[in-house]
Amino acid sequence: MPVPLRFTGEVADALHERRPVVALESNVITHGLPYPDNAATARKVEQAVRAGGAVPATIAVEDGVIVVGMTDDDIERFASTPGIPKVSSRDLPVVLAQGRRGALTVASSLVAAELAGITFFSSAGIGGVHRGAERSMDISSDLIQFTRSPVAVVCAGAKKILDLGLTLEYLETQCVPVVSYRSDDFPAFYCTSSGYRSPMRLDDDETIARAVENHWALGNRSSFLITTPVREDEAIDADEVDAAIAGAIAAAERDGVRGQAITKYLMRAVDAATGGRSAQANMAVLISTAEVGGRLAAAHARHLREAGR
Repeated sequence: MPVPLRFTGEVADALHERRPVVALESNVITHGLPYPDNAATARKVEQAVRAGGAVPATIAVEDGVIVVGMTDDDIERFASTPGIPKVSSRDLPVVLAQGRRGALTVASSLVAAELAGITFFSSAGIGGVHRGAERSMDISSDLIQFTRSPVAVVCAGAKKILDLGLTLEYLETQCVPVVSYRSDDFPAFYCTSSGYRSPMRLDDDETIARAVENHWALGNRSSFLITTPVREDEAIDADEVDAAIAGAIAAAERDGVRGQAITKYLMRAVDAATGGRSAQANMAVLISTAEVGGRLAAAHARHLREAGR
């Protein structure tokens, strides 16, 4: 039996007409900023995709159906309703079977995007290998899903609270291409650089479009990761973030914070240490990656049209 999908008219028309569409996760609405900032930011992110030349498709689950494209009323309802659960790819079959509502993460959004026929997905930052993973085995399901979903992922790298060196090593081991757009470095969410050089750099939209298609033409069924750094004037100093993370990790070990709780704990600690500036940078990076995602999706759609596909 096919998985039930419900498209907005705008998204359905765009896909039918082979116009560029960019998938967006709904988790940032329910588990990011407080209301009403979360709703306002979600709308700005969708507008940024439009500014880039594509149609936004924020994806969620409601009443046992994958909703591909959220209306303004949908965004408002998700943003203002407390307790909507975060749904990753492992949770998706159960939540659908139970007919429940859920906000999709990066991993589950990739599953839904492939089912919906959407080639591009944008997120502020991906998950990765956590610090101390050699003891905890804490590795984000995002990385696993990249090996399974043929979707081009546009992001600002991964959060600096992670072990970014091991994250890049994992992606290399799994043969997931990592290309930095107009930058030499792999970015770290609201920091322009992680301190690690990117495996590859491409500056031209059309070249990226060809590279994405080549990846799948070569028989790969994995994602193609494209990173774009936050703008310099909206970034946070990497040394400042590192100092905040070091203190937060020590406090987390003292307080016994582990597992899924550690990410939120560390992010809140960084926000407190930066006087709330990291929350503003979080908003900025969501918007900037969405605009680049829209632009690259549009270039990819042009490439397919010119190739007669």
